[in-house]
Amino acid sequence: MVKARRVLITDTTLRDGQQSLWASRMRTGEMLPILAKMDDIGFYSLEVWGGATFDSCVRFLGENPWERLRTVKMHCPKTPLMMMLRGQNLVGYRHYGDDIVRRFVRHAAENGIDIFRIFDALNDTRNVEAAAEAVKEAGRHFQAALAYTVSPVHTLDHYLEAATRFVEMGADSICIKDMAALLSPFHCEQLVRRLKTEIDLPLQVHCHYIGGLAPMTYLKAIEAGADVVDTATVPLAFGSSNPATEMVVTALKGTRFDTGLELDPLFEIAKYFEEIRVGGGYLRGVTSLTHMQVYSHQVPGGMISNLESQLAEQDATGRLPEVLAEIPAVRAEVGYPPLVTPMSQIVGTQAVLNVLSGKRWQVVPDEMKSYLMGMYGQAPGPVNEDVIRKVLGDQKPITCRPADLIKETVAGYADEIGDLARSEEDVLTYALFPSAARSFLQKRRHGVEDDVFLTQEQEAEEVGGGNMDVNHIKELIAAVENSSIAEVTIEEGDTRITVRKSGEPEPAAPAAAGAAPAPDNYFVVKSPMVGTFYRAASPTSDPFVEAGDRVKKGQTLCILEAMKLMNEVISEVNGVVRDILVENAKPVEYGTALLYIEPEEIVET
Repeated sequence: MVKARRVLITDTTLRDGQQSLWASRMRTGEMLPILAKMDDIGFYSLEVWGGATFDSCVRFLGENPWERLRTVKMHCPKTPLMMMLRGQNLVGYRHYGDDIVRRFVRHAAENGIDIFRIFDALNDTRNVEAAAEAVKEAGRHFQAALAYTVSPVHTLDHYLEAATRFVEMGADSICIKDMAALLSPFHCEQLVRRLKTEIDLPLQVHCHYIGGLAPMTYLKAIEAGADVVDTATVPLAFGSSNPATEMVVTALKGTRFDTGLELDPLFEIAKYFEEIRVGGGYLRGVTSLTHMQVYSHQVPGGMISNLESQLAEQDATGRLPEVLAEIPAVRAEVGYPPLVTPMSQIVGTQAVLNVLSGKRWQVVPDEMKSYLMGMYGQAPGPVNEDVIRKVLGDQKPITCRPADLIKETVAGYADEIGDLARSEEDVLTYALFPSAARSFLQKRRHGVEDDVFLTQEQEAEEVGGGNMDVNHIKELIAAVENSSIAEVTIEEGDTRITVRKSGEPEPAAPAAAGAAPAPDNYFVVKSPMVGTFYRAASPTSDPFVEAGDRVKKGQTLCILEAMKLMNEVISEVNGVVRDILVENAKPVEYGTALLYIEPEEIVET
């Protein structure tokens, strides 16, 4: 006789559901009336915090994310609360110092998080160490998540190796995190059986619906031994979100895997959120042809659907196939990183630059350079040597844990923010999102909270993560090809990008106001894009070059900020800098003359 085994459900409505479909715009006040009913259902856990919801509270909703967590905990005392933590990235878009990681985890635990789902975009377990240790010190549940993707290097052995390392780090459970909906039913069955055979820990499976495989994948996962699956209430399910709770509960009802959850109270919850959905004008999660295409090119469906709609509005769909072909090509060249934040943004942006510039790897954002340097962790597979040479030159990638090179501390950020911070929680918020947090804290000082208050410029800062892969790719591609004009400039805050149709002549390179014309024998360094000109790497750094400096080919001359990324401009010649034509932190157009360099052969004669 086959033994019955109750399958458990984690509800993702308040975090991943609303992040996937509603851009994390659900307010705490909209959650409050239904929290008690959700607490009574009997879920294994409620995923309520982390991911982009923390950022959204501060940046767009004017809410204190720590207060949201305390409030949800107060109304849901019976059900364990879970958060999604991006390892050393926490809930942001870069690596933070160990001191910040440890204190963030401690405060999250003190305020109500019981289960910490921790993953690294590259499955580099070194990037999980600090957070995992902090979770164990706080006496909370450390759930180690494997970022699932499909590539020649992402084998069963790859996932087992990472999972085994997580066990050594003290993991309390393992999660298969299928963020791009690439996990097919039979591959899932193989993976689950392998993990359950060799690792004696509870196993949870997290799939996004997107192309529609997820319900079948869940059934095969459950048959193979999965203990918990993730679902969302039906108004926030399907499409880019997770499968519907009601669907999974019904599918298992009366079987040996029965969840034990009752449908009537689940539908009460669903009706409540349907009212919120209609009142907020939010769309349902749906599966389209573009979602289904994820199975051929592995580009996440949410990214494609946004691209498609924007291209249709601009009558500029001509370049979409090029970008969709380029993203997998770039991904292969850089070692097959999973397309999850921040790697989806880094790979996607590079693909767009390759297509729009017409020269592959000619313009490379600093984030891609940092990745190739090993600053995000170890690439899953081998990186193309030609790309390494072209981008890094003589620089050698690091081999240590990236966070070992980060010296920032909570105390340092506390000094920066001063008395605007009322607590260490405020300091941590500032450390993660300096500009948005400073605005939030200033507004709070003046008695303005729970309101949308950020300026366009402030919203444009730091976001680099959650929306860059969608918003900037769609804007760039929509601005070219098949439109009625030759050139389009996109402005978002103080970031500007200009894109011209292919085949259009380049404009003459304008010099800065007041600049003398260059002698015929000078080399003119021109801006390769519209952006903001910076002479130094940071406000406290020395300028890269001064007038009179001798420079070598390949040496960094300045930085252009565009697409919310920092792009180095390097010298194409050996010589002497004779004039710097643009003031620091000033916007420049495409083709603007930035510097005059007298070539070496002329200097020596």
